[in-house]
Amino acid sequence: MELSKIRNFCIIAHIDHGKSTLADRMLEITHTVEMRNMQNQILDQMDLERERGITIKLAPVRMEYAGHVLNLIDTPGHVDFSYEVSRSLAAVEGAILLVDAAQGIEAQTLSTLYAALEHDLEIIPVLNKIDLPAARPEEVKHEIIKLLGCDESEIILASGKTGEGVEEILKAVIEHIPAPKGLPAGRQGEVSGKTKALIFDSNYDPYRGVVAYLRVVDGEIKNNDEFILMQTGSQGRAEDVGIFSPKLKSCSPLSAGEIGYVVTGFKEVSQAAVGDTITLKKENAVSPLSGYKKVKPYVFASIYASEGDKYPELKDATEKLKLNDSSLSYEPERSEVLGFGFRCGFLGLLHMDIVRERLEREFNLDIVITSPTVEYRITKINGDKAIVLRASDMPEENMYREIFEPWALLEIITPKDYIGNIMDIAQKKRAVYKNTEYFDDGRALLKYEIPLAELIVDFYDQLKTVSSGYASMNYEILDWREAKLSKIDILIAEEKVDALSFISFTSKAQTEARRIVERLKELIPRQNFEVKIQAAIGGSIIASERISALRKDVTAKLYGGDVTRKNKLLDKQKKGKKKMKQIGRVNMPSDIFIKVLKNE
Repeated sequence: MELSKIRNFCIIAHIDHGKSTLADRMLEITHTVEMRNMQNQILDQMDLERERGITIKLAPVRMEYAGHVLNLIDTPGHVDFSYEVSRSLAAVEGAILLVDAAQGIEAQTLSTLYAALEHDLEIIPVLNKIDLPAARPEEVKHEIIKLLGCDESEIILASGKTGEGVEEILKAVIEHIPAPKGLPAGRQGEVSGKTKALIFDSNYDPYRGVVAYLRVVDGEIKNNDEFILMQTGSQGRAEDVGIFSPKLKSCSPLSAGEIGYVVTGFKEVSQAAVGDTITLKKENAVSPLSGYKKVKPYVFASIYASEGDKYPELKDATEKLKLNDSSLSYEPERSEVLGFGFRCGFLGLLHMDIVRERLEREFNLDIVITSPTVEYRITKINGDKAIVLRASDMPEENMYREIFEPWALLEIITPKDYIGNIMDIAQKKRAVYKNTEYFDDGRALLKYEIPLAELIVDFYDQLKTVSSGYASMNYEILDWREAKLSKIDILIAEEKVDALSFISFTSKAQTEARRIVERLKELIPRQNFEVKIQAAIGGSIIASERISALRKDVTAKLYGGDVTRKNKLLDKQKKGKKKMKQIGRVNMPSDIFIKVLKNE
């Protein structure tokens, strides 16, 4: 395929602005998918995506229109999956900026736009959902003009639902997005002419091994080519080469400028890393492509199999999921209560929830996930520095000099009517107000600096509640700041449960400890013995609750007689309860660790 006839682009937008629906209409118009095979959100391959109505994984597809090849990458819209968006941006030359005509520009819209501009992509502004009764196209047009500095005539009005304006978008892609640059196979005498392809995603197929999704920058790759990955040094043979239509379709060779896949045959997931460069073994290119910045997780939690003998299955599932989700990080760990598992790093709470659900659905595992925490940095008394990823690892207060926690810059876009409610919840979360900017359409942009630990637990849920669902948020990590924090241990039946330990702002420790033990009393089912629930800082108990024992009516079979007969039976029961208290283990629901923190 000639480079001049290729266009590579992606769709970027805030969550629920209609990216997947617009992609459906493009596939229909270009006849990429036959009508009998069409379904809603066809590029969302997981049932989980369709059920939640959100895109989790980027999805590439190749279309043909007006004599051109159009390679589209549909991207997620939630802030937790911004790394998926960044990988898509590095593989294309242009982006469709999709804005909901009813909701207007939202927080994540700004974030993804700035990322696209950093990659010097050509931006095509599109106003979607103009068929909605609540649409306000003229107002939102002015928002886009103010944001991009474009002319009103450049903004395309469309509806992914009805198909209106979709052909106009496809024509704009051909006219305005530049053709890819690169040297096709056959050019000799230049280092840059040797085959180089960037891996922007990958998948694990149980029958074919690792399937690498790639953008060919120079040269070409075809079936049976022997290749080498320039960063990991892994070597293999291209068992199959092809394109996305949207299912995998063999098409060899893949030439410069094209987007497709290579079945590597690798069985170890670590052999094909996202961001690595594939080159042909016979050509041996000198320098790899720039790849991606290593993603840094901000939220940490531990994952265990609810049955201890399922650890090997959990290990295998986590390794395979890591290939499909390169932003996931994990390392083995052991808990006295929960056994062997993994300490995992996530980009946010939604990311953590999606990983949990994928492990359960795709790998048929029953798992326990602990309360999420953030990373803390401490300076010990002797001056050594250390990182604390879990509350149980935090030393006692007399063992360190200072502790630092991560802070984030938080941007909230909301209708002006809800500003007071949002300021109330932000204040309770230790947020520092910075400024407010007002838009012409009656909305405002609030900026705060907030501790990440306060943001990750349930801030988003509370924000949606107090704003009737209209507010949106985006955040990015700012810096590390000194804080007064305390480690609170939770004891159940006088046994410390590491998985329930947490770190709290010292002035809020008593209140938070009281809330946690009260929630645990509600969530832990009654046992055959009395259960004490205690919260402690060091050796001091700061909050306590008790769950009374289940009591069997041992006197039910008594009919008359002296009262001493009844008392004997009750005393015997008490002695049995006391013995059970000493040797019993408390049974707890597997989701208790999340519920107790989110106050569900």
